This record gives sequence, structure tokens and C-alpha cells, in this order.
Amino acid sequence: MDAQFWDDLYRGRDQLFSGNPNGVLVTEIAGTTPGQALDVGCGEGADALWLARRGWQVTAVDVSRVALQRAAAAGADVTGRVAWTHGDLTTTPPPTGAFDLVSVQYFPLRHQPDHTALRGLLASVAPGGTLIFASHDPADVPPDNEHGFDPGDYYQPDEIVKILDYGWSVLVNETRPRTASAPAGTQHTNDVVLRARRLR
Repeated sequence: MDAQFWDDLYRGRDQLFSGNPNGVLVTEIAGTTPGQALDVGCGEGADALWLARRGWQVTAVDVSRVALQRAAAAGADVTGRVAWTHGDLTTTPPPTGAFDLVSVQYFPLRHQPDHTALRGLLASVAPGGTLIFASHDPADVPPDNEHGFDPGDYYQPDEIVKILDYGWSVLVNETRPRTASAPAGTQHTNDVVLRARRLR
């Protein structure tokens, strides 16, 4: 799933996603004071725009230039509050300690033996900041052998909790029903959600 894959996927449809912010993000940051946010794999920008319209300064990163162009076009009202950034956070880590919120919503982060990409995302959370990591419940996503996709190849919240050290406080680590209907053709009825605060 490289940049070409995602560009082709976006070009194949006028709109790939609903345009609504992810329900997990909306729920988990309720009452949080706005600051600097990193939106990992921002796609067409719904989460980044929602955050920006609520006072956050957002760095929105995606590998697809097509998605970023759509997102920027939809965000004319928040010009200056969102930095639409082309990049691959699995190979180039974000700045260390730079973000009060790091939001990882259904981002396919593949396992690495040394957890380099994951550790880069964790390190980007500022002291006192929050990591929100949401994924589809693996029980809802059987392996797709025809296309070589196995959900077991990607990080899930329970695995991330085991990597967090004493410098973190885990606030939420649970499976919960989705707040939105499952995408067409899927059986995604539950989300797995991690919310953790960096203590220092």
C-alpha cells in the first residue's frame, strides 16, 4: 500500500470517505484544550478540518498527493490552521515532542521488528499530550489471501500498550461498537481504541 496505490484509489472515486470526522476522535478529545495536533494518514482531511475548526493547529500527513489536494480544497475556511503535508511517517518520523495530540485513525501501521515507525509516533507526543489510536476490531477483518492482506501484520492497541513504558498512562484500551455505519461491503461493527497520555 504505497503512495501509488493510494493515489490510484483516490483517483478511482470522486470521494473515498464520508467527509465526517471519525467518531473515536470526536469522543476521545471532548473537553480537551486545543493545541498542536498530528493527523496520521489524514486522507481527504475530515479529521484535520474538524480539529482545526475547533481551534487546533494541525499537521495533516498523508502519502497521497491526490488526497491532500482534495483536503486542502475542502479547507479554505481554515487556511493557516492546517499544514497539509506529503510524507510517509512509516519511514520519516515526525518531530520529537512536538504535538499535544497524535491521532492515528485506522492507519495501517505494519509491524517492524524494532518498532521504529511506532516509536517515532510515540516520541512525537509532547509531555502531557495524548495519543489516540483506533483500528477496526481484527475479529471483523478476516485475512484476504487473494490480495495478501492479513490484519495480524498491523499494530493493534494491545500491542502498543505493551511497548509503552512508565512514562505513559493508559486511559482507554477497549473494544467498542462503531459510532458510524460500517463502510459498504464490510463487516466492521467494532473498533479497538487506545487513548494514552504521555506523563513526561
